[in-house]
Amino acid sequence: MEISSKIIDTPPRDAATVLMLREGSSGLEVLLLKRHTDSKDLGGAFVFPGGKRDEADASPSALASLDQPLSVLHAQLGEPDIAPEHAGSLFVAALREAQEECGLQLRCTDLRPWSRWITPRRPAMMSKRFDTRFFLARAPSAQIAIQDNHETTEILWASPRQALMQYWAGDILLAPPQIMSLSHLSLYQNVDHALEDAAQRTPPVIQPESFDVEGMRVICYPGDPRHSVQVRALPGPSRLHFRNDRFEPEGGLSEFLHGKL
Repeated sequence: MEISSKIIDTPPRDAATVLMLREGSSGLEVLLLKRHTDSKDLGGAFVFPGGKRDEADASPSALASLDQPLSVLHAQLGEPDIAPEHAGSLFVAALREAQEECGLQLRCTDLRPWSRWITPRRPAMMSKRFDTRFFLARAPSAQIAIQDNHETTEILWASPRQALMQYWAGDILLAPPQIMSLSHLSLYQNVDHALEDAAQRTPPVIQPESFDVEGMRVICYPGDPRHSVQVRALPGPSRLHFRNDRFEPEGGLSEFLHGKL
């Protein structure tokens, strides 16, 4: 895996991602989709269903199709600086991407705003910048998730712990936002616990910052001594080092899993 050193000065584009959850034999499981190996960004990596917000997502007809008032969605998103219509269009994008990428039909009431990830100006694995709102949702029990065989070629249901262990073993490729989100999700024993927690807090804003140490890329997160924001935004490691062809916290796999190997 190659790490980019390119600086991207263009503003980030709005995007939405859905962390689809279900109850598995060992507790909470999350859906991951394998990006086509020929994809320019994150080719071959396992990601959550999602993509950029389209202009049509903000159309009057799209906003009218939502099953909750825009004022409610605006409040849930926790971004007072944007208009209610803008907030609503992000929910539309999340619902549309869930259906396009894995065939699951959701409603607004299924979505819980979870976090907001802003691609840094020097991204490690991307050629574009995105301002991505991450949502949690319980996968509908009567529907079956499928890959679209275009942008994605494989699906994987796994507990956050299982996915991180597969990543550590080199069996799957993950990008830092997925790694950190899986580490966070590993704290929850079941879907209800995760959804309840998401409903009770404002989604944190996470804009990673990077620096190099002896030629090794290091990504740090809010709360890290090298980050410009000193208040922690999420649990788990505050920085990742790119070594051994993967992103690693200083404490190894145990730090991803909060000491529970």
